[in-house]
Amino acid sequence: MLISARICIKRSYTTSCIAYAQTLKTPSIQEPHNVNMFQVNTELKELVKSGKLNDARQVFDKMPQRDEVTWTTIISGYVKAADPSEALSLFSTMWVDPSQRMDPFLLSLALKACAISFGAKQGESLHGYCVKTDFVSSVFVGSALLDMYMKIGKVYEGCRVFDEMPIRNVVSWTAVITGLVRAGFNMEGISYFSKLCRDNMAYDSYTLAIALKACADACLLRTGKEIHAQTLKKGFDTTSFVANTLTTMYNKCGKAEYALYLFETIKTKDVVSWTTIITSYVQTGQDHKAVNAFLRMRESEVIPNEYTLAAVISGCANTSQIDLGQQFHAHVLHNGLMSCMSVANSVMTMYSKCGKLHLSSIVFHEMTQKDIISWSTIIGGHAQGGFGEEAFRYLSLMKKDGPKPNEFAFSSVLSVCGNMAILEQGKQLHAHCICVGLDHTAMVRSGLINMYSKCGSINESLKIFNEAEHNDIVSWTAMINGYAEHGLSQQAIDLFECLVKVGLRPDAITFIGVLTACSHAGLVDLGFHYFNQITNYKLSLSKEHYGCMIDLLCRAGRLREAENMITNMPYNVDDVVWSTLLRACRLHGDVDLGAHAAKQILEMDPNCASTHITLANLYSVKGKWREAAEVRRWMRRKGVIKEPGWSWIKIRDCVFAFAAGDRSNPQWEDTCCVLGLLSSKEQVFVNVENVLVYNIDEVEEKFWQ
Repeated sequence: MLISARICIKRSYTTSCIAYAQTLKTPSIQEPHNVNMFQVNTELKELVKSGKLNDARQVFDKMPQRDEVTWTTIISGYVKAADPSEALSLFSTMWVDPSQRMDPFLLSLALKACAISFGAKQGESLHGYCVKTDFVSSVFVGSALLDMYMKIGKVYEGCRVFDEMPIRNVVSWTAVITGLVRAGFNMEGISYFSKLCRDNMAYDSYTLAIALKACADACLLRTGKEIHAQTLKKGFDTTSFVANTLTTMYNKCGKAEYALYLFETIKTKDVVSWTTIITSYVQTGQDHKAVNAFLRMRESEVIPNEYTLAAVISGCANTSQIDLGQQFHAHVLHNGLMSCMSVANSVMTMYSKCGKLHLSSIVFHEMTQKDIISWSTIIGGHAQGGFGEEAFRYLSLMKKDGPKPNEFAFSSVLSVCGNMAILEQGKQLHAHCICVGLDHTAMVRSGLINMYSKCGSINESLKIFNEAEHNDIVSWTAMINGYAEHGLSQQAIDLFECLVKVGLRPDAITFIGVLTACSHAGLVDLGFHYFNQITNYKLSLSKEHYGCMIDLLCRAGRLREAENMITNMPYNVDDVVWSTLLRACRLHGDVDLGAHAAKQILEMDPNCASTHITLANLYSVKGKWREAAEVRRWMRRKGVIKEPGWSWIKIRDCVFAFAAGDRSNPQWEDTCCVLGLLSSKEQVFVNVENVLVYNIDEVEEKFWQ
């Protein structure tokens, strides 16, 4: 009875105070002896809640006295405004004030600030204080500690905090599952969710959504269906973000029809719903469907946000639709969204993948703010585009003016070293990666394996592979490709079989490596066996997979089967596959099929010099001199000249490039003089029978034999 009376009195007092506070329009600070703390704290809270943080700070600074509520309100304002440094500064000031008393809510806010700023040392210090003062027993502090460790990447410590918590609530369970899933530990996240269900603990729609995300990322269709059933039983399936996550899960698990059905059943499709389906299409390689979904979204008069545009522009990048991508770029500029880094980064990626590196550089330099993705994108774009010197320059600029380079930036530059076969520079990057502690990351490790194998040091690649934890598919793929490129086909095939035995799931690039190994070894039947396995792993057959099989058939002399695969492949046929068939026709002497392949290439690229030369050689070898002469006349008439081959050498950290007939190098006369001296020491007889003057490659081959 006494307790209920106190509650009634307290409620009446609170209601009257709130009513009085609402009549106040401007902050009023009274004298120290006459301060109404409830009134002032209410005013402060209203200012923070309305986003007027500067005004709230002025009120706070003028307050003659403060209590725990005052400090909690102002610190929470800075945490919500993503200003962790000021939040922690205020917390430190409050901590050393002997008149103030620490409480779990203040500690939770400080731990949130550490999570935002990735302040591991400050967070660990607070953790020690919480253990010493037994605040760690509070469910609020425990959940904040858990969340802090998960967000700064210390997943093991976060799980240990959770396991030691005496009391757990839905926030704690959701935090540990979210941390595991976002760190890539999807199976562990599902395990915790299963334990939550077995213990009959309460959970909400957010917990279900993150569990469904784990199923989506790990392609656990059966488990995803079971959780879907739970959402139906609990009535959470109508919640927008649960419905959106279900759509993503089914799309990533290869059930696009289920995903589309769920998406269509959403009564009110908001921008999040459309963005989810568009992003799912892009992540699963269905880029054309992503663009079509965006057009449907615009027809439904839903306004896209920056995340929608970033996703659909990424779809344009993956399909190299430069015209459509430029239209989206114009739309972004018109709506003033280029200041959003996610959009600007997508535009940069689109131009890089479409081969417009100069436009990508312009976008990069016009960005007022650049994050780690911006720098990694511009470095990776130049590295993949063959502009190694520019990639190194951007890496140096990033180390000087940008954020600390991550594994993506280093792996891009390592690929440059591999493509240019500059081993010493690659070794220096390897040493730098060891110094900064990135040599154990999957991206850098695979980059090192790739770099050493392309530079001829396959044993060094194997050493790095053997030292790694055999739990990431990227390193396995790099080693398989390294073996295949070195002609060690059996080792590549054996490693692929071992990969499957240890429980790893090969991806599309892994299959390219093993198909290349089969091609080099002439193992046609085994190649078809692996080719047919691709769809068993729920992977899409790409143009590269077909290219490997066409090369395999061509090397084996099965030219008609190769032609049949080219004409029936579900992709737009480019000049690469026809060039592969043309070279095989020259090797095996099939004039008719070679002429057909050359015709297909010249329709796409009428001035392709190598095609003219190869076709002329094919006619010449078969004694069709009239046809060969006709090809040569066409070359002269159109002014087609074979592009000279390049070679380069690295001396004293400088790369010198040379081309046949190139006199731009200031030391070209000395170079030619030395070459003349070398060639004069031997008498070389070249048998030019059945060899055309235009066939530079074959002449050089006979010359050096």
